[in-house]
Amino acid sequence: MNQYRLIAVLLCAPFFMFSQEEEKKDYGKLSGGIESNSQYYVDDPKTGDFEEEDHFRSNNYLRLNYTYKNWFAHVQVESYEPNAILNFYPKYMGTDIGTFAVGYKNDKIEATLGHFYEQFGSGLILRSWEDRQLGINNSIRGANVKYRPTDALEFSALYGRQRDGFEVSDGSIFGFNAEIGLSSLFKFESTGLDLGLSYVGRDEDLDIDNSNFESLTNSFSARLDFSEGNIYSSIEYIKKGEDIYVELGTPIPDRYFDGSALLFNFGYAQSGLGIDATFRRMENMAFFSQRNESANVFNQNYINFIPSLTKQHDYGLTNIYVYQAQPRLTFNPLFKSGEIGGQIDVYYNIKKGSALGGKYGTKLAFNYATWSGLKGEFNTTERTYEDTDFLGFGEKYFEEMSMEIRKKWAPKWSSIFSIVNAYYNARYVEDRTGEVNATTIVGEVTRKFNSGKSLRLELSHLFSDDQLSERAEDWAGGTIEYNFNSRLSIYANDIWNYGNPDEDNQIHYYTFGGSYTKGATRVMASYGRQRGGLVCVGGICRFVPENTGFSLSLSTSF
Repeated sequence: MNQYRLIAVLLCAPFFMFSQEEEKKDYGKLSGGIESNSQYYVDDPKTGDFEEEDHFRSNNYLRLNYTYKNWFAHVQVESYEPNAILNFYPKYMGTDIGTFAVGYKNDKIEATLGHFYEQFGSGLILRSWEDRQLGINNSIRGANVKYRPTDALEFSALYGRQRDGFEVSDGSIFGFNAEIGLSSLFKFESTGLDLGLSYVGRDEDLDIDNSNFESLTNSFSARLDFSEGNIYSSIEYIKKGEDIYVELGTPIPDRYFDGSALLFNFGYAQSGLGIDATFRRMENMAFFSQRNESANVFNQNYINFIPSLTKQHDYGLTNIYVYQAQPRLTFNPLFKSGEIGGQIDVYYNIKKGSALGGKYGTKLAFNYATWSGLKGEFNTTERTYEDTDFLGFGEKYFEEMSMEIRKKWAPKWSSIFSIVNAYYNARYVEDRTGEVNATTIVGEVTRKFNSGKSLRLELSHLFSDDQLSERAEDWAGGTIEYNFNSRLSIYANDIWNYGNPDEDNQIHYYTFGGSYTKGATRVMASYGRQRGGLVCVGGICRFVPENTGFSLSLSTSF
């Protein structure tokens, strides 16, 4: 019963906070938020019996922020009772303080002691962040200082250890960063030019039989951001020092490899037209504060931020074959040293009143993404590789083209049409046998009514030659959603792998539920089946096994 009492206390906390803030309004400001995500898993003849412990599982977060003049403090209490939601990092267990910090901030200096989040540049060299849906919180516990002598200069220094469950990682992190506004220093009138320089060191001692082992791994980064008129671009290069090779969780004492990454972005924007292109090359860029295979597979202990640079889709069937970035060096079970590729987005608005635009205009969006392994020669017996071409494309991992058309037909009618064609090499992306060519077609229509009411209907179909039995070949899907007003909505959706040659594995992955919002409070409830596979947010993914059950989410802020 303790976990239920704790949840009740968390739900009642805002009312106590309101009264305390009223009494102490002259002594600073108290704010915060509560989030609770609970699931109850049930046995299902299609998705299988739930064989784990604790059918009921709940992730709960209470965050309190306090500010007084230039001082600030925060604490986040977390509860995973009686267990965390399925397939979260096993160290998220029980109830404890997750993060805490105190600090001081004014126009020139900011200092934090405790847990903090930080990002240098794009994050390719360092980013600490939190995403509760993915079960990621790699905040750094230590000290972080920023100094801004002028509007054009900012310097940062940090030291600490990353969060690992309710503990911290074995490795220490050192970081220094400089942001230099060249356009401000040289008083450029129309040109934007910014320079960034960073250093990140990871010091983790390992118990290995090698007297020449160096516990400190150094990484350096330089970047330049440019903008002029309708054009913008940026380039960033990271050099990672030699790091011991880890295979299936075991360090190989006499194998060391360095790494590097290059990120280039170019864009053009004007009224009705936008173009954005990104290229990235990474070699041996997996960078952890603790080389712990069991934690790393849950996206824990990552020092740097490496999302997949592909289009983020909104529909169930377009998210079956999703790409994960491949930064690691590995010789077992496959040889891979990184990835190379990129994507381009083109947005175009057809003018209102034209033959194709019609009365309300038409919006077009095109995306193309392609990713491959680095081309090189591998010696799997000796665990070495050489002759990696800097711009050489090796085995293709993923390729996708998509087109989206958004059209408003009348004041209360609008539609979206999408088509996505993808190639997915499961052997290299998931270490599983199989290559897939798939095409997904999606049609969506929305009808608005008076008083904020609306009805949305979506139908989709996926054609593929996938031979993986649990994913089948062809899928059909659909969603219906009704909004009574801006506060209350209900929905039902279903994706069905009717093309599976085994009729027993032809499953309707249905879900129905709704949400209610009032002010800063939102409640969501649903019941249904979860398709096994990757769940991705912002290009970062976690694996979720098939399951069936009830879900309840509550969030509020004060």
